[in-house]
Amino acid sequence: MERATYEIEALVERDHWWFRGRRKLLSSLLANLDPPLAPSARVLDVGCGTGANGPVLTEYGREVIGIDASSVPLGIAGTAQRGHTVRVRGDACSLPFASESFDLVVALDVLEHLEDDHAAARELFRVMRPGGALIVFVPALRILWGLQDDVSHHVRRYDKDELRLVVLGAGLDIQRLTFFNTFLFPPILAARLAMRVFPPRHLKSENEIGGKVANAILAHVFSWEVPVLEWLDFPVGVSLACVARRPPRGG
Repeated sequence: MERATYEIEALVERDHWWFRGRRKLLSSLLANLDPPLAPSARVLDVGCGTGANGPVLTEYGREVIGIDASSVPLGIAGTAQRGHTVRVRGDACSLPFASESFDLVVALDVLEHLEDDHAAARELFRVMRPGGALIVFVPALRILWGLQDDVSHHVRRYDKDELRLVVLGAGLDIQRLTFFNTFLFPPILAARLAMRVFPPRHLKSENEIGGKVANAILAHVFSWEVPVLEWLDFPVGVSLACVARRPPRGG
């Protein structure tokens, strides 16, 4: 991504509705892992960016290592409280860690940046311990392609079958695969289509859109999805979430 995009994210990641909602969903998925994650679990945050996931991942004293391909976000302090995350530079397709060394691997909005997402998924599998868990978020549906995809240098958006193929192809067992950010899907689709007809001239990132009132409303709407997602999967949405497991040894 461009430095301007990272700088915007670093400024808004604590309060912006998208980051707040995503962290709330991540927290819910972690709380509902079966079997549950141990408090002493070792966690890898692939594509950690400016560190927005730190407060959730470091709960209960978990050891968290964040890795990003770019040195730009690693050098941006930002406003988020990152807990005790150690952040290093590295390639998702060639992770600098020993095999079977993490209990949980998260890749939140990462795979869409990579030319070879299958190779990255195999690396995520490699560094997971047998029985370990993987949580992946990706942007969904090509019809939603917009400014944010361009400035973030996305290679693709996914449908369910495409993400399923990547995860299963790495040797992982899928426990959960669902769309999310569903309640806001209609207005986001409308906005993306409108911006194709009337491209914004001075907008550097969609994260700049809206003020405090709009941000508060959107945060509430997004957060309402989380308890619903504990009970059912959504058939459409702006993003996809996948929870998978590496089969236990001998399984």
